[in-house]
Amino acid sequence: MKDIYNNILSAKFQLIKLLAILLDPDKLDLDKIPELVSKINKSPATHILVGGSSFEGNNLNELIIAIKSKTSLPILLFPGHSAQISAEADGILFLQLLSGRNPDYLIEHQIEAVSILEKTNLEIISTGYILIESGGQTAVERVSKTKPLDRNNDDYVSQTAKAGEMIGNKLIYLEAGSGAQKAIPLEMISSVSKRISIPLIVGGGIRSKKAIEEAFSAGADLVVIGTAFENDINFFD
Repeated sequence: MKDIYNNILSAKFQLIKLLAILLDPDKLDLDKIPELVSKINKSPATHILVGGSSFEGNNLNELIIAIKSKTSLPILLFPGHSAQISAEADGILFLQLLSGRNPDYLIEHQIEAVSILEKTNLEIISTGYILIESGGQTAVERVSKTKPLDRNNDDYVSQTAKAGEMIGNKLIYLEAGSGAQKAIPLEMISSVSKRISIPLIVGGGIRSKKAIEEAFSAGADLVVIGTAFENDINFFD
């Protein structure tokens, strides 16, 4: 599982599109994990993300062990803070909130995480995280105390993404937020995709298979589905 990033990079260059299911541990029930993961295994998903903006880390190891026992898909942590780190996962998206200027999410939480990460064998994937305005306040906005970027300013967003790549991020994640009213504009996905050379992740507000395909066509290398699957585990049937 130590080649997660290389596999994502290889898929990009081979024009193979990837799909991740985001599971919010706050909403996971241990008893329902077998059924949930069975649905994921039958879906086109290539990765599982685990994380949430406000999760306090309770029973995280137990939840991931339960998920891992039922699937061979790589499990990546998508943490809101250092309490959401588990050595039981395969890797972690080591996030830097490029869209905000709160120093806690630019570097402070990352520093706090170092002593924990050094005790694990997680594959650490540096990820530039860009929150885009989506029609209402999201949990990420509340927790990080930062404002999302203007959904109509493609040039500034693509410039921000390129800066993230130049800093050394291995992935760029365009996020509309959990339960977003509006998904990332396709024109913005296209603009960012053309500006950067590293893989592009897109998530938030994607509620249909058509929307997934449109995001792929616009330039997303990996699309993340969270709320849509959370609300209907038969989404991919």
